[in-house]
Order: sequence, then structure tokens, then C-alpha cells
Amino acid sequence: MNRLKAAGFLLVFLVPLQMPLAAWLAARSGRVDAAAWFPLLFLFVLLPAADYVLGRDSANVPGDREKQVALAPWFKTLTLLAMPIQVALLAFSGYWFVHAGMSAVGMLGWLLSQGVVGGVLAINTAHELIHKDERIERAFGGMLLTSVGYFGFKIEHLRGHHVHVSTPEDASSARFGQSLWHFLPRAMLRNTRNAWRLEVERLHKVGLPAVHWRNEMIGWTMLWLICAVAFYLWLGSPGLAFFVVQGVLAAGSLEIINYVEHYGLERQRLADGRYERTTHLHSWNSNYALSNLMLFQLQRHSDHHAFPKRRYQILRHHVDSPQLPGGYSAMFVLALCPPAWRRVIDPRVMAFRNSVPAIRAP
Repeated sequence: MNRLKAAGFLLVFLVPLQMPLAAWLAARSGRVDAAAWFPLLFLFVLLPAADYVLGRDSANVPGDREKQVALAPWFKTLTLLAMPIQVALLAFSGYWFVHAGMSAVGMLGWLLSQGVVGGVLAINTAHELIHKDERIERAFGGMLLTSVGYFGFKIEHLRGHHVHVSTPEDASSARFGQSLWHFLPRAMLRNTRNAWRLEVERLHKVGLPAVHWRNEMIGWTMLWLICAVAFYLWLGSPGLAFFVVQGVLAAGSLEIINYVEHYGLERQRLADGRYERTTHLHSWNSNYALSNLMLFQLQRHSDHHAFPKRRYQILRHHVDSPQLPGGYSAMFVLALCPPAWRRVIDPRVMAFRNSVPAIRAP
């Protein structure tokens, strides 16, 4: 990987920067309510436009250099930096929410903005970290998820989603023809319930009761409650409301991306009743350069599901994976309007399904 692209992952931190930038714009212009919506303008209008202008990046790290790039400390440092930045951002954002003097319209814009920013900074980075073996990475991933109250993702994603992806058993894989608005509440509720169930099953396998200090879900819940109490004691009821709502919106933004990543893709059931092994054919891929840099290459999702422990900097682009017509920010907006989504994506699903037998043929 060249140095320019390696440095380009710093663009991840442009996303949290939008919140203090919005506050600065409010202070300069006096338009507090309008400025609260600026991060959404940046993420869902300016970023997709820049994505299409700058184009795609399908280059992969050469195989003989993958180990060297994977072990370079620069890339891990960037993901670990997300934790202190998220904590500082939540403190700043909560204080602004309570004291900026916004109307209901401005508050809505600020909460939506913080929710989406948290979905990128906290959940997307946590997604990278929880897949790794080092304790500090998994711990930081759990803390990032707790900052948005979606800590069950740490358990359900690894033991549920990656096991059942692109099958009816997976709450985060949208069926063909399923609208986002039908998918979203079910995914959030089922995934939370599944996380508790999976953790209890793990404890029972080692002879421990569900209520035990080794129950991860109880531990993360306690940490979340401590954070919620801290916001209440510091900023009162408005601060508590901010902390809770921003987390729900961040979790919702994650599940919208899950909808995009797996919509309409299916693993075949084999003769023995099991599903075929997960490969790069079971997730949508997007190789738009700018948004990939800003998301730690999450958009190379096809390779991630084929090789879940592979670090983000060496994820591969696969030409034969199903390809999205834009980056995640553009697809996020498209998914919000089911008729438009189906008009654009359904033909791609059908074309890919028709091509799969040829791809799988030796």
C-alpha cells in the first residue's frame, strides 16, 4: 500500500469533525437550527458527490506484502484513536445539545447528525476491532459500542451474523423485496434479543448461570448505565435524553448499512440441510475510493465475510462479487425510499443471481 493511501485513512476523522464544525457554523452565522443539519448535508450530499467524482479504487495489496501491511502499527493506531475521540465528541455534542438554544427542529437535526456520526465513528470502528484477537482491540470495540448502547452487537455479530449471514436465520440480512422500514425495527430488536440468548448459551456450556459476573451483556449494560447516569448528573434530563437517543439512532444507522450490505443475497442450502460456506459472493461490494477510506474499507464487505479476521487495510476487491452502484452514503439515502431502492437494486440482484452458476462453475 502506498503512503498516500495509508495516510488517507485519516479521513475517517473528518466524520466526527462535522459536529464541532456545525457548532462553529452556528456561532458564526447565528443560524443554530440550520447548522445542526450540516453534518447530514456533508455525509449524504457532499460525500456521495465527491465519491462519484473521485471514482473507484479496485487495487489490492499484493499478496507478498499483505503480512507486512497487516502488521504495520499505523493502521491499528487509527482504530484505537476512535475511542478517546468518541468520548470527547459525546461530551462536546451533549453539552452543545443542552446549551446551544436550539428549537425542536435544531435538536432533531443535531440528534440525527450525532447518531449517524456515532454509527460511523463508534460502530464502524468497533466492527473492525471486535473481530481481532488482541484484548485491547476487543475491549475498545466493546467500549465504543457501549457509548451508543448497542453493545450486544459485539456478541451477536460474531456468533450470530457471521454464522447465519445471507440465510433466513440472520436478522441482519434483508430478504429480496423486503423494505428497509419492515427490516429495521425487527433487526434491532432481534439482534439485541439474540445477543442475550447467545451469551446465556455460552455460560451454560461452561456450567455457569445466566446471572454471573462473566456475562458480557451484564457487564456492558452496567457500563452503559454508568455513562447514562453521568450524563444525567452533568447535563440533567436533556443530557440523559441526548445520550439515549443518539445511541438508538447510531444503532439504526448501523442496521441500515446491514440492510444495504446483504439485501437479496442468499446462501444455498445443501443436501445435508446445512448452508453453503460463506464466500465473497454473499455480501455487496463497493469500491468507491473516498468512502472506503472514510469507513476503514468496510465497503469491501464481500472479502470481510469471506475472511472475517482480515484487517481492514488488506481487504480485497473481488470483481465477481455483487457490486453496488455507489458508496454506502449514497446507498443509505437510496434505501430510505423503498420504491427507488427496488428500482435500482432489484435488477442487480436478479442479474447477479443469474450469473452465480457461471461464477461457481470450475
